Amino acid sequence: MRTTLMALTAATLLGGPAVADQSIPDQYPGSLLYQKPVEVIPHVWSAIGATAPPTYDNAGHNNNLSFIVTGEGVIVVNGGASYLLAEALHDEIRRITDEPVVLVLNENGQGHAALGNSYWAEQDVPILAHEDAAEAFDEHGYGSLDRHRTVLKERAKGTEVIAPTETFTDGKDISLGRFRIEALYLGPAHSPGDISVWLPDEKLVIAGDMAFHERMPPIFDDTDTAGWLETWTDKFEALGALYVIPGHGHPTNMAQVRRYTHDYLVYLRGKIQEIIDAGDGLAEAYYVDQSPYAHLDTFEELATRNAGRVFEAMEFE
Repeated sequence: MRTTLMALTAATLLGGPAVADQSIPDQYPGSLLYQKPVEVIPHVWSAIGATAPPTYDNAGHNNNLSFIVTGEGVIVVNGGASYLLAEALHDEIRRITDEPVVLVLNENGQGHAALGNSYWAEQDVPILAHEDAAEAFDEHGYGSLDRHRTVLKERAKGTEVIAPTETFTDGKDISLGRFRIEALYLGPAHSPGDISVWLPDEKLVIAGDMAFHERMPPIFDDTDTAGWLETWTDKFEALGALYVIPGHGHPTNMAQVRRYTHDYLVYLRGKIQEIIDAGDGLAEAYYVDQSPYAHLDTFEELATRNAGRVFEAMEFE
């Protein structure tokens, strides 16, 4: 029986409490996937990853692997963190439809979005990414592969660094079958080349790492939080999405991801500005009060690091 988003995550869609739990190591023991794919709206599916960091138990599936069954082929959003994880996703797709996978999109250049390209390339499936994501994967992909091999051990078998076969600059119309589909680069956000996949007729956005809500957004050295806020307001929220499949965590609505992404960034930047205005330094910045977000998964791993990186960036803004 198909399980829809409405039945599975009604509380989240209505703005209820977060339902993820990073302490659960694996919710689908019969597969390397962390969770079995669910049908979010008709013909749009997502295998929801763990909200924890990548581990051996979750097989590196700590982001969302989505796919669209168009009637004329399947479009996959995210290559996955490894060859075997991508293969496991493909196995689930074959249980749902006889349509072939005709395109894979990398939502950015991070390992869990692109290391599975090694499987899809072997299937002769074209792989599409933003040009900045492809450049980031070229620069950091081998380091990411080394880390994944350390964590995943034999579950990293077959995984190699395989670049996207096609890139784009601003947007790409990939409409197919029953869907109008747009791959959009909306501007600076979480990491270089972040894209969102927009289905305008359904008002559904596969947001990628533009949007978080069940786990704390990670801020990296190349994260532009000021640009992320501008992109959010001017482009992302302006889409008017009714359904949001975030990069991590269960499908939800715009109000929920705004609360835990946009509003978190505004809050943290405000706290860091207070540190700067007081003439204090990095040591004080690390320990700003982020308690309103302490219930989010990965808070313990990320809060202090996020504060430090925002301070270092804002010093020069």
